[in-house]
Amino acid sequence: MMKFFKLLFLLVITSSGVFAQSITVAAASNLKYAMDNIALEFTKETGIIVKPIFGASGKLTQQILSGAPYDLFLSADNEFPIKLTQAGFTLTNPKVYAYGTLVLWSANQTPLNGGIHKLCNNKNMTLAIANPKTAPYGIEAMNALRYYNGTSNCNAKIVTSESISQVGSYVTTQAVDVGFIAKSIVLSDEMSKIGQWIDIDPKAYKPIDQAMVILKNTSRENQTAAKRFFDFMSSPIARSILKRNGYLLPRP
Repeated sequence: MMKFFKLLFLLVITSSGVFAQSITVAAASNLKYAMDNIALEFTKETGIIVKPIFGASGKLTQQILSGAPYDLFLSADNEFPIKLTQAGFTLTNPKVYAYGTLVLWSANQTPLNGGIHKLCNNKNMTLAIANPKTAPYGIEAMNALRYYNGTSNCNAKIVTSESISQVGSYVTTQAVDVGFIAKSIVLSDEMSKIGQWIDIDPKAYKPIDQAMVILKNTSRENQTAAKRFFDFMSSPIARSILKRNGYLLPRP
């Protein structure tokens, strides 16, 4: 239903000619559901359309370094935005907009109350994580395995996916038994009624500082619009949406 109203709203304002501007935002996959609502609220307020491109933060970073015409980058960590800033690809320094939370999710009847250690000792179990080379949530999933299991090695079969959203696809189709995923995904309207999930102890992984930057690749005419969205991410409306989607928030 939300998608229908979003589409209807965008069709109305587009056909009425209220605006002629759009910005392209490269966003980490964990933001998909929160970003839909944030973009809608931003468009309501400014008349500027947000076109999100979702992917693993590492892959998006490589695209930006290769000249992809994105206006902003919302990463799943702080390291990739720092890398872009040091390489001279940003107009702003990285700013943390949210702190991500890691959960373990299953769409079938896999018992989760035994914890990760028990799951890892089950050689018949399949466990999905995002690629640690390109996805910050994958890095922290490996840290959680080490914390609970003493090593990142498992008797369970570990399936590595391209991004955190692909982990979600593996879980919902039951291609795997369980998956490490962002809390924002399991709390979304589309996923909240699927299966079961448990929080991962925050002590088990490093804080997931999610930062954003305005990119030099943005066109001159889009710089002002990009700055408006950059600021909007710290607004009460955006913060409320992020909190509702399971993110922890930096101080205003």
